[in-house]
This record gives sequence, C-alpha cells and structure tokens, in this order.
Amino acid sequence: MSATSSRLLTELESIRLTFGPQAARRRGQLLRALAHTDLPTAADVLRLHEILCFCRAYPDNARLLALVERLLANFAKRPDLQKHRAVLADSGIAGTDIHYRFFATMARWAAAQWPERLGIDWDNTDAARVEGVLPLLASWSETPALDEIGLEAPEWLARMKGPREGDGAFLARRLAELGLNGFAHEYVYENLDAWMVLAAGPDGPSRTRARYDGVKPVFRDTAPDGRRPNLEAELEQWPQSITRVGPAAGRKLVDLAREAMITRGRDLDAFAWADSRDVSLVDDGDGLVFALIGVVPERRLMFEAVYGYLILRSGVPVGYGVVSSLFGTIEVAFNLFESFRGAEAGHLYARLLAGLSGVFAADTITVYPYQLGGDGNDEGLRTGAWWFYQKLGFRSRDKAILRLMRRELATMKRRPTHRTKPAVLKQLVEGNVYYDMVGPREDIIGRLALAEVGLKVTDTLAKRFGSQRHLAGPECAREARLRLGLRGPGSRQAGVKLAWERWAPVVLLLPGLDGWAKAEKKALAAVIDAKGGPRESDFVALFDAHPKLRRALVKMVG
Repeated sequence: MSATSSRLLTELESIRLTFGPQAARRRGQLLRALAHTDLPTAADVLRLHEILCFCRAYPDNARLLALVERLLANFAKRPDLQKHRAVLADSGIAGTDIHYRFFATMARWAAAQWPERLGIDWDNTDAARVEGVLPLLASWSETPALDEIGLEAPEWLARMKGPREGDGAFLARRLAELGLNGFAHEYVYENLDAWMVLAAGPDGPSRTRARYDGVKPVFRDTAPDGRRPNLEAELEQWPQSITRVGPAAGRKLVDLAREAMITRGRDLDAFAWADSRDVSLVDDGDGLVFALIGVVPERRLMFEAVYGYLILRSGVPVGYGVVSSLFGTIEVAFNLFESFRGAEAGHLYARLLAGLSGVFAADTITVYPYQLGGDGNDEGLRTGAWWFYQKLGFRSRDKAILRLMRRELATMKRRPTHRTKPAVLKQLVEGNVYYDMVGPREDIIGRLALAEVGLKVTDTLAKRFGSQRHLAGPECAREARLRLGLRGPGSRQAGVKLAWERWAPVVLLLPGLDGWAKAEKKALAAVIDAKGGPRESDFVALFDAHPKLRRALVKMVG
C-alpha cells in the first residue's frame, strides 16, 4: 500500500502543470484513488494537500473542481491526517493546531474570531514576563490574592479567564482594555513575547478552506504561462476592471489575508492594520484578481501610501505582498506561496505591476534590496533574484553596480556557463533597482531622502515644544489651516483630524508656501484630508497631481 500511494502521488505531482482532456481525466483518476488511500507518512499527507490546493487554484473543469472541493472539505476527517495531526501542526492544514507569535493587533483579532480556542503556548512563553503584568489584568479587589497566594502565571490565567475563552484570548482582550494608546499597547503586549496556540476547529483558519467566493473559478485546458514576460508589453495591457468593494466584502478579504498569514507563520503590518473600508479588486481576467487592502488612518505612513495585496487565482490566495506609492512611483514586494511556485511567477508579477501602475498612475517601479537578496534575504541571494529583475528590465541607478552588471554580462557572453558568485551578488543587491516607463526621474521613492523632512520637523518641534510635543499637533494644525486660508476647526472625522496634526508641521516648513495661489493652497488641504480619509489611494492621486507640493518637498530634501 505504501509503495502504491507513493507512486500515485509522484504521478500526480508529475502532471501538475499538464492540462488538457487527457491530463484532466488522469488527474481525476489519481485523486479518486488517493481519496480512499491511507497515506503512510505526514509528508505524503502534506503532498496530497498541496496538490489539491493547486488544483483548486488551477481547475481543469467543473467536474474535477467539485471533486477537489469535496476532498478538501473532508480533509480534516482523513484517518491519515488524524494519525499525523501532531506532526502536521503549523502546516495550515484544516484539523491541525497553529502555534504563532501573534503581534498585538492580530492577537486581538484572533481572540475576537476564535476566543474559546486561543490559548497560550506555555512551552515557548516566559511565564515570568506574563506574571509581571498580572496586576494590570486583575481588578483591585483581586490584589490580596495576587500578593499572597503563590500561583504561577499559567494557573492565575486559567483561574481568571472566562468559561468561554482560552487563556490566550483572555490575555489579548485584557491588555487591549487597559486604555493604552495603540503604540503603548503594542509595546506592553509584544514585550511579553507570548506564543499562542490556536486549537483546530471546524471554523478555524486553514489553507485547506482558503478561498474568496467573490471570484469565479476559471477552467483551464492549457498550462499557466511560465515564460519570462515582456514587461514593456505587459504594462501596456491594463486590467479589465478596478472595483472598490464595500465594507462587508472588504472584511471578508481582510480576514482571508490575515488567515493566509497565520496559516503560514508570517505577518504583514498592512494586513494586521487593514482597513476594510479601503479594499479594491483589480480584475485581470482569466480568473486572476488582485485584492488591494489599505491601512487604517492612524497607521498610515507620513508620506507614502502603503497597501497589502493578495493574489487570487480562481479565488484561491496564491501569493501576497505590499506596495508603497507616491511621486508617480510604486515600490513593490512580491511573494508567491510555496505551493504555487514554478507555474507562472513571471506572468503573475508582470500582471501585478500592470494593475498597480494603473491604480496609482505610476510611471516608475522600484524594488528594494531585500527583494533582490539583500539585507539578510539569503534565499533571494541564493536563487539569484537580482537577475530575475535585471532580465525584466530593472536597472540600478548606482554607477558602481551598473559597471559590475556590465562586467558580469560580458563574462556570460564569453562563457555562457558562468554563474555570478555570491560575493558579487552581495554587491549587486546593495541598492534599489528601477523600471522607468517614460524615462528616468530623480523625484521618486528610493531616490528621495524623505527622512530629511522628518529631521527638519524634529529640529522645529524641539525649539518650539520640547517635551510638550502633545501640544504640537493641535497648535500646528491650527496655524497650518490659517496659512492655507481655511477658517474653522476643520473636519471632526478622527482620521482627517489626525492627518492634519501629523502633516501640519511639514506644511509650516514648506518653502514658498505663502506665494502659492489660493487654488494651490486649497488643493494641499484636500491632499491632507485624503491622507486621513477612507481611501489612501485618493491621497496618492491628489498629491501626485500637485506639482507645487511635490517640488516643495523635493526642495526640503535638497
């Protein structure tokens, strides 16, 4: 039986990228056989699961998709899964536990979603750290017991938690109710370095069930396009549609993105601080959709707009990443989940860039060193990621790196078998690379040292407010509104009010502001309103359409 199941799995894997009637028929035969086969090892169970997830994202036909859906729906009930459940913990397979070092926001979210099943993984958590915050978790009338009775932290939390919550849910909830602001709450929670365990359950997060029903499956009779794309041609083909979804659909996509992270032991700030009001679907056709997810106003960066994204194939998450946009630039980080690599990475990346450049009206794309294999990304360095981008047309702006690239290309021309040595790759990945659609500019992300603006603000606030910086926001906002010719206190919306307090010190330092036309000042006010509004992409559009503001910030960087 072991040899037979291994042979069936190997054949199934061998035809993963083969499509057409004959391949579909054989795939169905193999899946039906494996549905009733008790696989001998945890590795085999995982192999079958990954093939099923791939078949769900790239279905042959309706009949085979129904079979795949049925097998995935019942996967947690498989006897071999139950047998190897402990070994397969943290795999993201339905029916297995997840051990995860939640960040504060994600812990609060998990506590709201699955309170009864969220516990603390005490084997990986320093109980003494948790013991230090016990007085913050208890009411004052409980302190006599805390002072005198020598229970350990796990015992205290087991006693303090409610009947329908795990000790992890109790800890996350109580810390969130202390009245601390968001940053202080994160500091306290994350200093605990608490690992959580999310016990398996019928409605818990899993890669097995991960799918967005708002995207219809598209059936295939040809293999995904694995060729290297012509990026210039791809960028000229815009997506079919860009649709802003409502809050209900937005919440489903945010939950899907967060679950995609915790079922793979990853985290992304843009998903942790996601705003369900700021979600768009970029439909590229052929079952390919990019879900673009914005960030709540209080967690937005000072300048660039940041969005997380999920790549959906027939509704199945196959990858994710983050994009920053401003000054007609998009800086893009791109990741494919392991189960879906080797099929169409170049095609997905090109279509993603086409969609994002359309959303943000960008003419320059940049990639930062980590994506290229720098800043400790050993996998990227080992696989030569820098050359992937170079072959697509990305180029460094650093003269030394360009000389090194030309030297390597000349060596490859003389000796086609030449491979770039790791020491050389480390030099190539030391700076951003850029793809210019209309010609090189210097006023772009990666070239502008916007940190210099922050430094100028620091100097100004130090002179005016010193340690009383809590006064700076409201006072500078009042002054900035006057400088822009605005009357009244402004919007009462929390996000917009916060954006004014954050942007006001910069406004007061903008060179030549008093000489701007009334319409230009009004347009700047609209930029600030949009920074705190429901959709940060509106801020990008208004900022990039304000040449005076752009030039003033460039001059400040100077």
